[in-house]
Amino acid sequence: MINLPEISIEYLIIFGVMVAVLSGLIIYALVNMVETAYVLIYKKPLYRHSSIFLKKLPEHQRAILEEKFVFYKRLPAKEQKFFEHRLVRFISHKEFVGRNGVVVSEEMKVLISATAVMLTFGFRNFYIRSVKMIFIYPTEFYSQTNDAYHKGEYNFQLKALVLSWSHFLEGYDINNDNLNLGIHEFAHAIHLNSMREKHIGATIFADSFYELNDLLASHENIRQRMMTSGYFRDYALTNQFEFIAVVIETFIESPMEFRSQFPEVYAKTKQMLNFNFSGY
Repeated sequence: MINLPEISIEYLIIFGVMVAVLSGLIIYALVNMVETAYVLIYKKPLYRHSSIFLKKLPEHQRAILEEKFVFYKRLPAKEQKFFEHRLVRFISHKEFVGRNGVVVSEEMKVLISATAVMLTFGFRNFYIRSVKMIFIYPTEFYSQTNDAYHKGEYNFQLKALVLSWSHFLEGYDINNDNLNLGIHEFAHAIHLNSMREKHIGATIFADSFYELNDLLASHENIRQRMMTSGYFRDYALTNQFEFIAVVIETFIESPMEFRSQFPEVYAKTKQMLNFNFSGY
């Protein structure tokens, strides 16, 4: 008769936990390998939504979204639930600060945050961690950055996005003039965020931006047409950061005209944002 050593319950629990952790790490590594291959082939993430338990937007905030945010209204019902979940999470992760007498309202929180959620809706990671604080002025404000009055600005070092509320609203009053302050400033934040973070969405954005630059460098005729067509405002020529912000602003506001006039640039911008939604 062989006497086997006794195995305590504690040992079995520890062993089980170790096996579970190791299995989880192996599965995680395999999923990452599969997604990396998928991204290389299709230029988009393997999946966009990772949340199972979706948070619900309070009714008064949903009413604002339904009344005033066209992108949300165009989404299928299932996608609207994911949009609302992301909106709840985004609002809870940011600090909204009123300046020059502004009292931050629910409308401000919802519409500003919805702009960010819209632009990152093709990503899995949507928090834009390079933005922690959002300052809201009633109108143009004086900026010490360059001793001038601004309608909006983004400060990467302070992780702060600053907006004139009146001009933010103007951006949505006319939805096809290619002028939208909120989209423009959040595009800056997403661009700089993509240069620092390593998640799939950031990688696709950064790689697509480099591909767009290569496209324009190797096709002088496209670059010249963009500069002389009058379709993109001259501000896009300031530098690469203003260029991509204006391009994204234009892509969101007038996608059909964009695709018609500059199909190659449109395709790279759509790839950059993974923007496979109604109207795009």
